[in-house]
Amino acid sequence: MHFLAEEEQGPLPPKEDFSAWYNELLWRAEIMDVRYPVKGLYVWYPHGFALRRNVYSLMRAILDRDHQEALFPLLIPETELAKESAHIKGFEEEVYWVTHGGTTPLDVRLALRPTSECAIYPMYALWIRSHADLPLKLYQVVNTFRYETKHTRPLIRLREITSFKEAHTVHASWEEASSQVEAAIALYREFYGNLAVPVLISRRPDWDKFPGADYTIAVDTVMPDGRTLQIGTVHHLGDHFSRTFQIMFEDEAGEQKYAHQTCYGISERCIAAVVSMHGDDRGLVLPPAVAPVQVVIVPITIGKRKEEVTAAAAQAEGTLASAGFRVRTDTREIRPGAKYYYWEMRGVPVRLEIGPRDLDARQVTAVTRLGNRVQIPGHALLDGVRDLMASFADALRERAEMHVRGRVRVSRTMAEVREAVSTGVTLAPWCGDRKCADAIEEATRASVLGTEVRSEYCPEASGPCVICGKDGQTALIGRSY
Repeated sequence: MHFLAEEEQGPLPPKEDFSAWYNELLWRAEIMDVRYPVKGLYVWYPHGFALRRNVYSLMRAILDRDHQEALFPLLIPETELAKESAHIKGFEEEVYWVTHGGTTPLDVRLALRPTSECAIYPMYALWIRSHADLPLKLYQVVNTFRYETKHTRPLIRLREITSFKEAHTVHASWEEASSQVEAAIALYREFYGNLAVPVLISRRPDWDKFPGADYTIAVDTVMPDGRTLQIGTVHHLGDHFSRTFQIMFEDEAGEQKYAHQTCYGISERCIAAVVSMHGDDRGLVLPPAVAPVQVVIVPITIGKRKEEVTAAAAQAEGTLASAGFRVRTDTREIRPGAKYYYWEMRGVPVRLEIGPRDLDARQVTAVTRLGNRVQIPGHALLDGVRDLMASFADALRERAEMHVRGRVRVSRTMAEVREAVSTGVTLAPWCGDRKCADAIEEATRASVLGTEVRSEYCPEASGPCVICGKDGQTALIGRSY
């Protein structure tokens, strides 16, 4: 879609300059166009949308094992929002309001959903009658709107979240809802494992939990600049919302009981994590599971053997496509080097080169996006590409894990905390008191992100609180987006 020859655009900014690299990459690799004339709203290019579709297909495949997908309205009456004062208080500065239908003022203002509890739960109150209706596990993938007042950033901090996956479950007891929280955490581990994005899981402090929740578990990753990005949350809602919206069921003894609920969400920040974690100075590097194009074939058409090379490329494409690979043959009349540049920028995992020498040797030359070059015999094309794709995915995972391990440190003093959060995150003892958390933030511009940290990259760091010296628990501390 870019009319300027790609090589003429010059190299990307180095990834060490993360903000400049990230913003440039999104349009050069045709993920998102930021030029839409409303701040905080962006346009998906077809390549970016294909990546989005593949990522959310992975998510749907996991959820569909025991959830059902539904769709609830975008507009929420102010009367429904007003029922849940604690919840709406958490979003009151961010709500977009619809006040007119055409030129007619509305009797009741309508909110563009900032999140969907107040749209979904009135319906749950109508649908649930008996213990036989439980558990209920629904999800939807929708756009949500929040008037973000901080610095907006594509895929990370938006005013229209275009791809919000939110699951809402209903259970007979608090304990069953707690078990669902653990199931959701396992689901997110699997999802991000498929994307080769390492995660840090922790319980948010009470002042940072979801409005109306009993507790919140958050999923974070560490970005290239050392800041954390929250890429998923799981909330135990207790019976807070069920009492507000009268979600009740008749138990086996015939008694009316309030239900217990959970909700958990992931936005297109998951794609920001993939782009940021794996990309390099030459562009995107995409996991094979979600790459819009998994294999690109570049015919090296030289001299009189052009038709022969073109036929071999078409045959290879047919073989790979029949086996389920997303494959493209680049037949454009431009130099091979320009084609390499183009597909590397877009993160294609494997490139196959077929030229006269390859024909004579009855092979193809295969190059991964990380630069591994091998020759694959023509008779073993499928097995060779499968093996190369698997080793490429393993290399991505190992590289990402190495990055996160290198950004996580243990601190025992405030001086160590201050040093650690300048380049990554730290685990440090904290007493649990809000005043000490505020003191940490004031001294470091980093926040206590959570406790009960779960990650193979995070050792225990209990001991005296780094502020007051009282007995402390392990806390995850970092600067976040």
